[in-house]
Amino acid sequence: MNTGMPREVSWHGRLMTTGIFKEPVKGRVALRKLNLDGDRQADLTVHGGEYKAVYCYPLAHYDYWKKELPGRELPMGMFGENFTMDDGGPGLPGGPATAGGQALPGGQGLEESVHLGDRFSVGTAEVVVTQPRLPCYKLGVRFGADDMVKRFLASGRTGFYVMVVREGEVGAGDELKLMTREPNAVAVSEITRLYVAKRYRDAEIAVVRRALQVPELPESWKEYFRERLRQAGTDSTEE
Repeated sequence: MNTGMPREVSWHGRLMTTGIFKEPVKGRVALRKLNLDGDRQADLTVHGGEYKAVYCYPLAHYDYWKKELPGRELPMGMFGENFTMDDGGPGLPGGPATAGGQALPGGQGLEESVHLGDRFSVGTAEVVVTQPRLPCYKLGVRFGADDMVKRFLASGRTGFYVMVVREGEVGAGDELKLMTREPNAVAVSEITRLYVAKRYRDAEIAVVRRALQVPELPESWKEYFRERLRQAGTDSTEE
């Protein structure tokens, strides 16, 4: 479990404020509607808020990035995540690791087996999955490399955000236990694939229609997908 407060950093000759720098915390921490105690975001126009209260990133992806970034120190929280998740436990759903129909090398991919609307208990709190992460330039700031944003998205290893449906206390080592699954289940990896897809065919349109029926998908995502359906020449209604 990682938290951090916004700090000022210099990047390409200018100062900016970012909350991407996170460090592990011990003990029990209150998880509230908008964030963990001791955690804040800098630019609230694109970060934070109810639908991005907590960012989750799989521990297994660190092995992949250690190979991609040899010699780079990668402490927990390096990707700005609040929860660094080990998917070896029984609480998280399993499944083949794929992105865009291709296997993700290096182990299971939670983005494939976790779906929009999945509701988990963690500690005494309850959370629900809302969306994948679309990285902004500040991920490049964190890594000191402008190309990191493109590499991160292309890898399919995006992690995902959750909203808090019941406040409570959480701590490192807590198990995320799947409680319920949305009937119109769409994997987190599918949302990322649909975002980057240049053209929607019948299969993509069918998945988008399911995604539009998930209450937890933020309105900004729904509007994006409605526009993509309009561009594809189909009815953009959700029903």
